[in-house]
Amino acid sequence: MNGTGTNRGTHSSAGSTHPVVVVGAGPTGLLLAGDLAEAGVPVTLLEKRPHQVSNLSRAFGVHARTLEQLDARALADDLLATGSTITRLRLFRRLSLDLGTLPSRFPFLLITPQYEVERLLEQRARRLGVRFAYETELLALRQDTDGVDLDVRYGDGTAATLRAGYVVGTDGHRSAVRRAVGQPFPGVSVITSLFLADVRLAEKPDSVLTVDGAGDVFAMIASFGDGWYRVMGWNRRNEVPDDHPIDLDEVKDVTRRALGTDYGMHDARWLSRFHSDERQAPRYRVGRVFLAGDAAHIHSPAGGQGMNTGLQDAANLSWKLAAVVKEQAPDSLLGTYQSERHPVGKAVLRSSGGLVRLARAHHPAVRALRAAVTALVNTAAPARTKALAQITGIGYRYPAPRGAHRLTGTRIPDVTLAGGRRLYEALHGGRFVLITPATVQLPRNADPDDEPGTRPAVEHWAGDRRTTVLVRPDGYAAWAQDDADTAAVEAAVAARFTSIARH
Repeated sequence: MNGTGTNRGTHSSAGSTHPVVVVGAGPTGLLLAGDLAEAGVPVTLLEKRPHQVSNLSRAFGVHARTLEQLDARALADDLLATGSTITRLRLFRRLSLDLGTLPSRFPFLLITPQYEVERLLEQRARRLGVRFAYETELLALRQDTDGVDLDVRYGDGTAATLRAGYVVGTDGHRSAVRRAVGQPFPGVSVITSLFLADVRLAEKPDSVLTVDGAGDVFAMIASFGDGWYRVMGWNRRNEVPDDHPIDLDEVKDVTRRALGTDYGMHDARWLSRFHSDERQAPRYRVGRVFLAGDAAHIHSPAGGQGMNTGLQDAANLSWKLAAVVKEQAPDSLLGTYQSERHPVGKAVLRSSGGLVRLARAHHPAVRALRAAVTALVNTAAPARTKALAQITGIGYRYPAPRGAHRLTGTRIPDVTLAGGRRLYEALHGGRFVLITPATVQLPRNADPDDEPGTRPAVEHWAGDRRTTVLVRPDGYAAWAQDDADTAAVEAAVAARFTSIARH
């Protein structure tokens, strides 16, 4: 089924098991489901909401590492056409990070609304055959050694039980999947009252993204490029519950105080309050059930890392889950999802939380600390590089076995290969890519008709590099070796490729 309707009925026998059920059709769930379908794994995507692409969404920034992941799926260029880019990210009044120095094909921040990301990911998922079930609410789940039973309720009130091999919860910060497996969500509220608004402006700001604060207020305006602008703001003197009424006059007042003008704000199509928490589930995997995106971690909006981190969770989990479902890898591979992504989620909580606390600095000691951090990042290249790498996602690396090559676990950039091809083009289809020196001549390349995961595509460096690297479908090095001859590479890759999880 590739429509928007609901597939009803009771599925409890082994013969009707869904290999993978993903719960939650936001960006994280859509990317994950599409990846699984592209790998040949039948996947069903459940969503409690009716089918619609909402133009009201909180996220609006896509960072370099996420664009690289979308590039590996042939989506980045289409997404770039929907928004505008900025090459400087302003964090505090005197701190500005130059994104143009990033070692990436995408040395900028793309400003585009979340619904554009969802639209492209949904189109891809449908094209690849993902089975959608909207207006389908998860009530409970139970798992055993062979699978998971999901009790669901459809929009017309009828109920059913679905049987799945694996379940992934991408159903947001109120995740029903997380609650069903008994995972706590410890953390604290960072900001108790923020507002969001989508408005028209009579005057166009000088920048695609305008951010500043003064005294007890903060405001940000981002252009969606279609005449609509997203406004986010905070007033220390007016921290109220999420359900407290809000009107355009309040938004204009805070914006004027923070930015010096409200740019002739009018015609708000959406006004909302929310609070910002820092929370993380201790375990991203409980048996045959996984958590990703906001179901696994939430944090402050500082740095615009929320949606980006969730999409990168999906890119990490999808190829591993596909390999295990298709019996191309042992179950132990799935354990690396926790060991690789949980530390990243923790680091994002720490960095985004630190940014928002410094931005809200009121106590003289904290303001002094902010000034010191600003001076350090502005004047010290290593500190500036580290801050850029963390905020944009390109600087994270995954744990490597003792004695592994220095590249193992690192992000491999979009290098140019022999013949002018790019690495992230070679990754299309969810393949492993083996990059070798020209002197290493392997007898067989991956055939385009080969099932993903059965053997790597073989490419050569465009230059004279002597390192051989096996690149995972998510763009990280699984294995590398210097100055290896053809026989050594064949033996090493064969061993590594057939037991990719055994560190």
